[in-house]
Amino acid sequence: MSYRTSFLIAVVVLAAISARSNASERPAERTEKPNVILIVTDDQGYGDMSCHGNPWLKTPNLDRLCVEGVSLENYHVDPVCTPTRAALMTGRYSTRVGAWDVTQGRQLLASDERTMADVFSDSGYRTGMFGKWHLGDTWPYAPRFRGFQDVVRHLAGGIDEIGNPIGNDYFDDTYYRNGVREKIDGYCTDVFFAECERFVTQPSDIPFFVYLPLIAMHGPHTVAENYSAPFRAQGHSEKRSKFFGQIINFDENLGRLFDALQKNKLAENTIVIFMGDNGTSEGADGRNPDDGFNAGLRGKKGSVYEGGHRVACFVRWPARLDAGKQIKRLTSCRDWLPTLIDWCELDVADGKRFDGQSIKPLLVGESDEWEPRTLFVQRQADQPKLLLDRKGDNQRRFPHYGVLTEAWRLVDGELYNISEDPGQTKDLAKQHPEVVQELKSSYRQHFADVFRHDAPYVRFQLGDSRENPTLLTVRDWHPTEGDVIWRQEQLADDTRAINGFWTVEVTQPGRYAIRLARFPDDSPASMEATKAVLRLGDQKLEKQISKRDMSVTFELELSAGPAILQSWLSDDEGVVRGAYFVSVKRI
Repeated sequence: MSYRTSFLIAVVVLAAISARSNASERPAERTEKPNVILIVTDDQGYGDMSCHGNPWLKTPNLDRLCVEGVSLENYHVDPVCTPTRAALMTGRYSTRVGAWDVTQGRQLLASDERTMADVFSDSGYRTGMFGKWHLGDTWPYAPRFRGFQDVVRHLAGGIDEIGNPIGNDYFDDTYYRNGVREKIDGYCTDVFFAECERFVTQPSDIPFFVYLPLIAMHGPHTVAENYSAPFRAQGHSEKRSKFFGQIINFDENLGRLFDALQKNKLAENTIVIFMGDNGTSEGADGRNPDDGFNAGLRGKKGSVYEGGHRVACFVRWPARLDAGKQIKRLTSCRDWLPTLIDWCELDVADGKRFDGQSIKPLLVGESDEWEPRTLFVQRQADQPKLLLDRKGDNQRRFPHYGVLTEAWRLVDGELYNISEDPGQTKDLAKQHPEVVQELKSSYRQHFADVFRHDAPYVRFQLGDSRENPTLLTVRDWHPTEGDVIWRQEQLADDTRAINGFWTVEVTQPGRYAIRLARFPDDSPASMEATKAVLRLGDQKLEKQISKRDMSVTFELELSAGPAILQSWLSDDEGVVRGAYFVSVKRI
């Protein structure tokens, strides 16, 4: 008998006991709206917890959530973090809402999309977000402009990445509380859970919605020594030991949150949802049985094989849901917004259609009429026009993709019977060409649908009084030479001659000061350039500068409307790169 089978038997037994003991305590009908806590961990795959059979990890509080809640056993997200977060917040495919990559200007959630927080806030809820947003840091994309009333977060895709204060390293870092910089002592996961507990336990008659998207278990896998040392002693690599240590720290924090909910009499009518944002980054890839544990799944973070997008998802609501239930129908992160609208009786006013659907019937046992569905995952880069041959079916121009049905997985043209071959080891495309053609046709239609307007740019907004100046960084440009960089230590790398442009929208006409620099203001250094060039729209300006200059500023008149902004810093040896930091201020 496998560990997983043994665990599930234990789940059923404990769930039955819990259901019997709680049945007499449940009210026949509840009138108050439930609270909601939505927890998202970063880079924690399906197999990175003991309730899914990991032989090294002991995660008692995740196991408890699995036992006391409902487990979605066929639950899918996107292969990397920004797209999952965009889809989760909107109930729509990430490519449809503009945020389908983690950098390259494709991490901005379109400003006309209504987020989950907008819906809760407009429906009378208190809303808080503590952790990693990664859907835009400036107006109107930052979470404080997207329906969240109480926010403590870092910028970009990681606490230590470009755009954040120099010196952030997961311990005693500088965060942003409602847009204002603040130094907070403690380890990042501890900080975000503490802020969550502060918010949910403050006296109020108003229900709350909390979004708790953690940076853990994202690299660089920094964690206190006492968490990683036991795994190092077992022979794990330094990186995996720290990765596992981050999971143990998270699990301890989860237990403290459960205790706080219980102590404050909030547990019964609080919906707690847990999920990962993509496949594991350090657990294993599923192809080498000697390389870690991935619950038999193929692929990891970034892959369109099952291990890249099938993740754990548990939901606990003692007032309404039976403990220990498993849902094996296809579900996705896009389903939570329509589901919570159903459960919490939220106001929906904008009329945009969801790509997800309410899974309330599955969760409460009313699934007799649940229709089979087809889901899609894809992993694409910046420019979609380079990926699609509109004159024919040139598969090589599609991004990496997967088509998911209850029976099949089509992965970049390979076909797998997922019920008989969950590890995706036997390609059946040649045996079932009719299935391949059917699923490929459905993907072709989906791709044309989500890119139906030629994937217009989501633009940085310049000159609005709510954020003036606006800071643009290298991680956010659309590359024209080389790629983007995102780690602080890459800023000083003289071997890179990279460049790119930012798509912008000038919100008000007037005079603007545009300041170019290679290094951030909290760690200034020479640009090592002798000429600076700025192009914005149809204007092109240049200045001769000294190699010792740490910045250069241009002033120009701008008309309102969309434009392209790009810069060039060149030296006497002919090396040309873009300015990594550009500040735009309406004077």
